[in-house]
Amino acid sequence: MQHDTLLDIYKFIVEKGDNGICVVDTTGKLIIYNKKMRELQGISDEEFEKRRALEIVGFNMEKGGLLRVLQDERSILNEKKTFWNEKGQEVTLISNIYPLYSQEELVGAVEFARDITQQEFMMYQPLRRYNEPLTFEIITAVSAVMKKVIEKAKVVAYSRMPVILVGESGTGIDMIAEGIHHELKEKNDMFVTLICRRDEKTVLNQLEKYVVEKQNITFFAERIEYLSMEAQEKIVKLLETSTEHHHVFIASVGEDPIDLIQKGQLSKKLYRLFSDISIYVPALRNRKEDIMPFVEDYFKRHRESYGSVIKGLADDVKDIFLNYNWPGNLKELEVVLDDISSLITNEIFVEAHMLPAHFKWKIQNIESPKNEEMTQSDIFVVMNKNDLRPLDVYMSEVEDYYISRALDLFEGNVSKTASALGIRRQSLQYRIKKYTESKIATYEREE
Repeated sequence: MQHDTLLDIYKFIVEKGDNGICVVDTTGKLIIYNKKMRELQGISDEEFEKRRALEIVGFNMEKGGLLRVLQDERSILNEKKTFWNEKGQEVTLISNIYPLYSQEELVGAVEFARDITQQEFMMYQPLRRYNEPLTFEIITAVSAVMKKVIEKAKVVAYSRMPVILVGESGTGIDMIAEGIHHELKEKNDMFVTLICRRDEKTVLNQLEKYVVEKQNITFFAERIEYLSMEAQEKIVKLLETSTEHHHVFIASVGEDPIDLIQKGQLSKKLYRLFSDISIYVPALRNRKEDIMPFVEDYFKRHRESYGSVIKGLADDVKDIFLNYNWPGNLKELEVVLDDISSLITNEIFVEAHMLPAHFKWKIQNIESPKNEEMTQSDIFVVMNKNDLRPLDVYMSEVEDYYISRALDLFEGNVSKTASALGIRRQSLQYRIKKYTESKIATYEREE
C-alpha cells in the first residue's frame, strides 16, 4: 500500500475515533489535536484553525500531563480529570499519556482521552430508594458517629433551620437530607433536589421557579460549591426575599466549608445561612460497622424481590469487605453488590469467586484480621470447581496482573519494564492499552 494511502487512512482513524487524541513534540508544540478532543474542549473547528494560525494553543489542561511525560519519560495511566470546557460544560476524562519514540529517541508525547462524563455523573447519583420514602427509620447505619448524625439531623428538622451537610460523595448525604424532610414536624409539600454539578443556569431557574410557590418546599442543593460565586450570591438573595414562605434549605459540600471559603469556592454570605449548624457525615472507611447492616439489608430486599435464598457473605468475603477502604463509600458498595447479585442463582453465601473482576483488582495487598496478606495472586489459585473460569479469561487476568506488577517495580518506566519482560516497547504499550480499555469497559458496565 502506498505511503499517501496509508497517511489518509491514519488521518481518517484519528479524526473519526471515539477517543480524544493530542500529540505534542519535545518542545510542547501541538502536532495533532483531533476532532473528539476539540469537542471535549468545546472548541469549534473554525476557532481551532484560527488559533493554530496564530500559534495560540491555550490547551493547558492536556499539555500539563503531556509535558510531565516529556520531562519524566514515564507514562501516566488512568488519570482522571474534571474541568469546565469553553462552552461551559462540565467534562470528565480518563487519560492515558505515553512518551513517543522514534528509533529509541524521544520525539514527543501522546494523550488518549476517553469521555466518562456520563459515567462520572452516575456515580454521584443517590443511593437507591426502593420506591419508598427515605426516613431515618430505614437507614441501616448502626455506628455511634452515624447515630449522632441522625440525632443532629432530627434537631434540624424540629427547628427547620438551614443546614449544611459536609462529606464525600456516596456517604449517604442525600439520605440524611431526605430524612430531614420527612422528619419535619410541620410537613412540607415537596422535596426538591438541586444538582449543582449540572448547568448552574438550570439550577437557578429551578430555584426561582419553586421559591415563589405557595407550597412549602424542602430544597436540597447537592454539592453547592460547584456553583460559581455569582450563582451562590444569587441564591442568598433569592432566599432572603422569600421570608414569607416556610421553606427549608439544605445544602451539601464535599469538604470543610472553611477550606472552601479560603479557596474561593464557597460564598461567605451563603455560608452564613448555615452558620448555626453543620453536620459532618463521615466516610464509610471511618465507620466500617455500618458495612454489614447495609449488606444485610441489600440481600433482604433481594430475597423479597427475587425469591432468592442468599443469606449474605462468606467469612472470607466479609473480611475483604471490612478491610477495604471503600473510596466510593456506600455508593461503591451498592454498585459491587449489584454486580454480585447479577450472578446469584441458588447460592446461600457470596463466595470470593463471585466478586466482580474490577473489584478484585482493587483489593490486592489488604490485610485480613489474621494479618494474612490477601494479594492479587490469590485470585489465580484454583481451589475448587467454583474457581474455574474460561482459559482465555484466566490467562488474560494473569498477564494483566504480571504486567501491572512489573510496571510498579520499575515505577512506570515502559522501556525498562519491556526490557525486563523481554518484549518490545510497542508490544508492552499495546498490552497496557488493551488492559486500560478493558478496565474502562468494566467501569461503564458497572454504571
